[in-house]
Amino acid sequence: MSSPVQVAIHASQFPDNVRRDLLDSLRTRRVNHKFHYDSVKQTQQWLALHQAFSPSRTDADCAATYDRSFAAVAEVAARGVARRVHLIGLGCGGGQKDTRLLKLLQDSGRKAFYTPSDVSTAMVLVAWQAATAVVSPQDCFPLVCDLSSADDLPAVLDALPAPDAARLITFFGMIPNFEPQVILPRLASLLRPADSLLFSANLAPGPNYAAGVQRILPLYDNALTRDWLMTFLLDLGVAATDGELHFTVEDDPNGSSLKRVAAYFRFVSPREIQVDTQRFQFAAGESIRLFFSWRHTPALVRGLLGEHGLKVLDEWITQSGEEGVFLVSRD
Repeated sequence: MSSPVQVAIHASQFPDNVRRDLLDSLRTRRVNHKFHYDSVKQTQQWLALHQAFSPSRTDADCAATYDRSFAAVAEVAARGVARRVHLIGLGCGGGQKDTRLLKLLQDSGRKAFYTPSDVSTAMVLVAWQAATAVVSPQDCFPLVCDLSSADDLPAVLDALPAPDAARLITFFGMIPNFEPQVILPRLASLLRPADSLLFSANLAPGPNYAAGVQRILPLYDNALTRDWLMTFLLDLGVAATDGELHFTVEDDPNGSSLKRVAAYFRFVSPREIQVDTQRFQFAAGESIRLFFSWRHTPALVRGLLGEHGLKVLDEWITQSGEEGVFLVSRD
């Protein structure tokens, strides 16, 4: 019989706060991305989608690019004085990338600890299960947390076990789904002077940024993504026939040069959504934004990070130009 797993739940994911965020999503007609990972069903849908369309799964060079970055980080760790490394996986997803990195850190002679963190308890447990093939379960500290609203997260991370370990934070596949002005200050606040951040960004391939964003649109506009995104509305009582889901490329509404892919559900007939005693009326012709994903270039990544006191130490770009991995420290 397997032992129970202790999972820490941050207050940002307590029921009252989750309900507040859900009501805000419906009120503003802009769905918080965390609600696409809320249930076990949605977690399984996302994992299937990731397996089918993520370049890290479908492009051998992309997987090799991550492995090159992991090998470089492990080599740096092996040369360092710290004998213990605490890998903190923010937005850990299924934990496959973190697990590969943890193995290299262990192979370099370092004692590795792991904190898989995500808004989804199911996702955190998937990552925990993957990582414990490499790291002892007592050296794993699962944390369910909403990164965008957990203002005390620096203190939470500082209070985790292994305080004397060098800290490596990973942030894979997450930066596209946050507003830059929200997530970049948060990441900067988490990095102590000696910490490292390893994160990936979805890139627009080719020399023409706008054309590159259009080129990757099919990675989003497909049946698996549609099913995954629609689960949020269907679970609230919306019928698929109530409207149409469409994907578009749009400019940054805040006026920067960034572009993103966005998904909107446009109602073709009126629909009321009720959450407890709260009622939300959607008129025919009205839309709700279900999803967005920013696309960057390496130069845009370096510029955005620099605005928040973060410096790119090294980078690894796939041959396709669709994904990049960046090693970052405080400037």
